[in-house]
Amino acid sequence: MAMTKDADGFHSVELAALPAHSTYLYRLEGADEWPDPASRSQPHGVHGPSQIVDTSSFEWKTANWKPLELPSAVLYELHVGTYTPEGTFEGVISHLDELAELGITTIEIMPVAQFPGSRNWGYDGVYIFAPQNTYGGPHGLQRLVDAAHQRNLTVVLDVVYNHLGPEGNYAGKYGRYFTDRYRTPWGSALNFDGRNSTPVRDFFISNALYWLEEYRFDGLRLDAIDGIRDFGAKHFLAELKIAVDDLARRTGRKLVLIAESDLNDRRILDPPERGGYALDTQWSDDFHHSVHTLLTGETSGYYADFGTLQHLAGTLRDGWFYQGQGSKFRGRKHGNSPRGLSPEHFVVCCQNHDQVGNRARADRLSALVDLDGLKLAAGATLLSPFVPMLFMGEEYGETAPFWYFTSHEDAELIEAVRKGRRKEFAAFGWANEILDPQNAETFIASRLKHDLKKQDPHLTLRGFYKSLLNLRKRFHLGQPAETKIAVHEAAHALLLLRRSATGALAALFNFDAQPAEITSDVVPGEWRVLLESHAFPQNDPSRQWGAPLTLHPRSFVVLEEGNFNSEK
Repeated sequence: MAMTKDADGFHSVELAALPAHSTYLYRLEGADEWPDPASRSQPHGVHGPSQIVDTSSFEWKTANWKPLELPSAVLYELHVGTYTPEGTFEGVISHLDELAELGITTIEIMPVAQFPGSRNWGYDGVYIFAPQNTYGGPHGLQRLVDAAHQRNLTVVLDVVYNHLGPEGNYAGKYGRYFTDRYRTPWGSALNFDGRNSTPVRDFFISNALYWLEEYRFDGLRLDAIDGIRDFGAKHFLAELKIAVDDLARRTGRKLVLIAESDLNDRRILDPPERGGYALDTQWSDDFHHSVHTLLTGETSGYYADFGTLQHLAGTLRDGWFYQGQGSKFRGRKHGNSPRGLSPEHFVVCCQNHDQVGNRARADRLSALVDLDGLKLAAGATLLSPFVPMLFMGEEYGETAPFWYFTSHEDAELIEAVRKGRRKEFAAFGWANEILDPQNAETFIASRLKHDLKKQDPHLTLRGFYKSLLNLRKRFHLGQPAETKIAVHEAAHALLLLRRSATGALAALFNFDAQPAEITSDVVPGEWRVLLESHAFPQNDPSRQWGAPLTLHPRSFVVLEEGNFNSEK
């Protein structure tokens, strides 16, 4: 069917009717045929024809659901393909009840845009409007979002606007989607500020609105925004935020944009009147690195910039540590000050897909520290004033690694990925003993072993996470409060003290391998012990604290202020 070209260079044809599930291709210049870059479904993979899908026909069971409120949110990052043996959207649905019962408020789904084959992290997606066919396709994804909303869980989707994957990427045949003016770790940058960039910007903004409107996601996590190269007067991210806010007003829904960034640049979060993009929140790598180095002692790669309690204390005070100081890893000064930004502007974690999967052996924290260390990491994350995020399986100490895996068809690309992974690990001095990303066994080895949560110590650790999440909810830890964060030098301990209308809560952390003696001047007054990590679950809720307090090695204690004699 011949298409008509308009004055702006766009081609179109109007058809009276096309039934759902019809497949089609575009024939360019009377020769080669290619899928639609804006395809809504790729039932036969990235090289096959595109498919007509009617997403409006889906019968939603939840017309209204609670919005994603960042101050009270607890995020749970998961990868659909390895979260269950089925590796599908339906498989995830079967675990939603237990996540809600644990205290999770929001599931954050790693990218699901159609990628090559059936095994991939999702960051090699090439059809950004088409949910992965092997996961369950468009209606499978809608069922997952609807099922989550029925359980009062909100849902965030990870989207990739800094590059498109190499295999099956035919977008460049249709227009100037890419530019050679900049380079990214993944190749040519997307054309967000060059000639003919307006349609490219519109393409990605319309994609964000598509997920939020037609699939009813409550927010988007924007992957590696430092790879979005835009030196125009209005940055793409600022324009995206305006479009999402407009959709929120039109629909009466609250919608959230979460940035992944290690730039330590407050412009990402600042309002437009201060020259910012006004995104709602961003990941804080400094928090992860601070906790990880204290627990493991690792100092290679970017961990060289961390390793003391002061790094963690400074991050807890402000949101990130590096605010213009010199960075040994970068060989230059890094960051600017985030002071004045409220805590919900920062998402923190002690594990995520990057920090686990981008290790040579893809080892989780459970393979690097003991149970006391896992509890300490949980306490630092869930008692922080920020938005906490868990990585799938973290709550029960999952032992399966999270390898990097692919299922490409291009032999040259397969070998390039292998070499690239080896080169990436060189900066950390890690042994070159990695599994082949292309091997199906690498993918299978990354599947969660849910049965672990039924046996100790995994059962106890999950109960510990649940207790911390209950404390977080009871004391509204994400809400504004008078907060004091200090390092008790003599004992090598860290104090996190919070006072608000819900009461006063103190947490004392000992990351050292030796006991720490805490004197009465650290937290003066009358306090009751709510939780001791080393003693869980045999905690005594009636125990009052009397100084000096001995903190066991690799442990923390949570105290509630008040006179509790009348309760006895």
